[in-house]
Formats: sequence, structure tokens, C-alpha cells
Amino acid sequence: MAAFTAPPTTEAPSLGKRTLGVPSLVFMIIAASAPLTVVAGGITSNYAVTGVLGIPLSFILLGLVLLIFAVGYTAMSQHVRNAGAFYAYVARGLGKAAGIGAAWIALISYNAMQIGIYGLFGFALSSFLAGTFALNLPWWACALIGWAIVGVLGVNKVDLSAKLLGIVVACEFLVVIVYDVLAVKVAPEGVSTASLEPASLFTAGIGAALSFSIAAFMGFESGAIYGEEVKDPKNTPRRATLIAVGIIAVFYAVSAWAMAVGEGDSAVVGRSAEFGPDLVFVFLSEHVPTWFVDLGNVLFITSLLAALIAFHNVVARYLFSLGREGVMPRVLAHTNPRTHAPMAGSLTQSLLALIVLAIFALIGAGKDVMFPVVTLFTWLTNMGAFGLVMLMALTSYAVIGYFRSEPHGLGPWAAQVAPLIAGVLLSVLFVAILMNFDVLIGLQEASILGWLLPVIVVLPGVLGVFWALRLRRHRPEVYARVGRGGDL
Repeated sequence: MAAFTAPPTTEAPSLGKRTLGVPSLVFMIIAASAPLTVVAGGITSNYAVTGVLGIPLSFILLGLVLLIFAVGYTAMSQHVRNAGAFYAYVARGLGKAAGIGAAWIALISYNAMQIGIYGLFGFALSSFLAGTFALNLPWWACALIGWAIVGVLGVNKVDLSAKLLGIVVACEFLVVIVYDVLAVKVAPEGVSTASLEPASLFTAGIGAALSFSIAAFMGFESGAIYGEEVKDPKNTPRRATLIAVGIIAVFYAVSAWAMAVGEGDSAVVGRSAEFGPDLVFVFLSEHVPTWFVDLGNVLFITSLLAALIAFHNVVARYLFSLGREGVMPRVLAHTNPRTHAPMAGSLTQSLLALIVLAIFALIGAGKDVMFPVVTLFTWLTNMGAFGLVMLMALTSYAVIGYFRSEPHGLGPWAAQVAPLIAGVLLSVLFVAILMNFDVLIGLQEASILGWLLPVIVVLPGVLGVFWALRLRRHRPEVYARVGRGGDL
């Protein structure tokens, strides 16, 4: 593999004008989490697979862990502004070689999250069109509709995506809030707080429950990735990240509790296993007009589309960052001259998604209608969550290393204590995900996939370290710029 030489000029390519404020960035972060998808699909799956009643409490605990993580993470974001956040932070805190390894893991993880969602999006849109309009389209054709929309938005101004995502997220919240209120009102076994009690979570299935729940937060860290495109680089990413984590944790905890109340503590696990993601809509169909249920189904689809857009933007910016510094081909740093969007990175991500979709479409030809959900969606999104938790743990330790060498007058809580606590807790969570990976991808017994999929995430990181050492030896001018972003 040939190294890529940086251009002679010291003027680095840059992203769009600073147009994103705190509200816009909060919506983009939450959109990656896909609220309606998490409530309808994630929470029901967690109840059904783990059999644990304390799912609401898991969101509270994980929210606290991620808030502690965000203390050091957002403190570093005020001093290191780079579209490849995890990559830059690890490079500046743990060394350039570790940074490039982290970048390759990030690319695999974010791409896995983004492309995996196409499986559920294609299935959901295909089912909706068939049930509502008697229009039978294969899941992959429906996925391609989403792919085209994401591709167009990816090369346009980031604030256009932010506005669209803001509308979608607001509507999702409305539907879930209506569901929560009705669930608490119905309460067949009375309004109970049993699902919030520690004894309901700290059981044999806690590892799997936490592993499922952490996936609901994925994307919360993306605020720092837009550090070069926000109005106030020092404060906007930090505020947006903290607000988003708080909203996500409380909203999902309340919704999971409302689901337990609405179905009954003794029945929620069984009902979740029986109906899966349809449980929310089955409940709504019994208490609201048909048009509202149809609206909920449409918003479930647009929720997935919003997540696709959000993760696509993240991947495009990582590719831009790596191309700008010469770690990957410099062409990836090319931006749209009109919109300043990372055009090359966006097109590259779209091409990769198209290739993977084509592969799964060919493999799944003639198979069960649930094929894209149980394979493409389940396998890839869990791979992504696995890799991102690993990166968060590494970043926590990187924050300690960075502020040790460049203290910036920061106190011990933000520079050392909080990152250390977060690093340890996230490392424990990473091990829990690894130990429960078979369960997360729906395997009834041990299989080669249980270790192969995590290896696909981690191995590129190891190869990235060797690639970094090669750069240091053969292209020291490129290696010297690793993690520096636009400040070349």
C-alpha cells in the first residue's frame, strides 16, 4: 500500500461555514439515536431477549456513565477541534500510532452502524408500502430509496440535514410521549416502580441488558465531530453533548418504565417477545385513531432515515479528516465548493453502503422476509456499538494523557478523575458486550459469528497501528500531522 503525500501548501481544506448552534446539534445527535426506533425496537428487544425487568434503570445508569465520560471528552473538544474526533483525541492523548488505529476502528464501527440500519429501514418501508398501498417492493429496493436520499443530503449543507432531522426528531418525541402517557393511564397492574428498583436490574442478565441499552446512546459522541462547523467551537459541542445525553437517558428510561406499566410488570417480557417492535403500535391501535398509528409507522421509518443521515455525516467527516492529514488518500479531503460539505467522503460512504447492500440483496434472494433484519441490521449495528464502546474507553484514557502534557489550567476532576472513572466503567461494559455478543446478534448457541464479527472491528485497528509505523518511517511529514486537523 502506497503512502499518500501531503500537498505543498500548508493551507488545510476546511468544512462549511459555522452554521450549527446548540439546538441544531442536539437534534443531530439525538437523530443518530433514533428515539422511536429505540423505544419500539430496542427496548422491546431488550425485554424480550434478556427477560430483565429493570431495563429503565439501565438507561439511568448508562446515562450517568456517559455524562462522566462527557466531562473529559467535551473538555478536550474545546482544545482539539477535528472532524475525526475519536481519532484526533486518541492521537493527541495516547500517540499517533494509537490514533490511526482508532481511526480505522471508528471507520468500521460507524460504517457498520450506518449500513446496518439500511436492513431495518428497507424491511420497515417495504412492509408499510405492502400493508398500506398494496405495493410490493423488495427490501433492498426500499433501502435504495433511503440510500438515494441520504446521498443527496450528504453532499449538501449540513444545516439542511440539521433542519430536516430537527423536524423528524420532534415528531418522534410527540408519538412516544403520547404512547407513554397512555401506557401510564392504562396501567393494567397499577402504576408500579418495580422496573426502577436495583433488584430488577442486578440479576443474571444485567450484562446483556446493559449491552442492549448502550446501543441506544450510540451517536451521542458525534457532537465533537462537528466542531469545525458550529457557531461557537468552544462551547457548542460541549453543551449539545451534555444536553443530548441527559435527554436520551431520561427519555428512554421513562419510556421503558411506561412500557412496563402499560403492559404490566408481569407481562411486559412476554408481550415484547410476542410482538417485538410491533408492541408499541399494537398498544396504540387499541387506544388512538388509526391515522395516528399510521403516522407512528411513518415516523418509525423516518426515524431510521434520520439515523442513516446522522451516521452518514459522521463517516464522511472522518474520511475528510483522514484525507486532509494524508493518512488516507488526499482526494477524500475534497469538499463541495458550493456547500463545503465533505463531498468525497460522502460519496465514498455511499459507494461502500451500495456495495454491502448489493451483497446482502444477492445473499438474501429468496430467503425469509426478516432476512435483512436478523442479518444486515442485527449483525452490523451490534458490531458498530461494540467498536464505539471500545473507542470511548480508549478516548477516556487519551483525555488523561492529553491534559497531562497540555493541562490548559484544567482541574483534576475533568482532566483525570472523571476520565479514569469513565475509562474503567466503559472497559467493563466493553467486556460485557464481548461476553454477550452471541446473545446480541440473536444466536441460540455459540457460533463463529460470535467472535468473527468483533474481530472484523478490532483487526483494522491493529493494522492501522502498523500502517502508522510505516508512515512514521517512510513519510514522517505526514506522520507529524496526525491528529492536528486543520491546524497543519
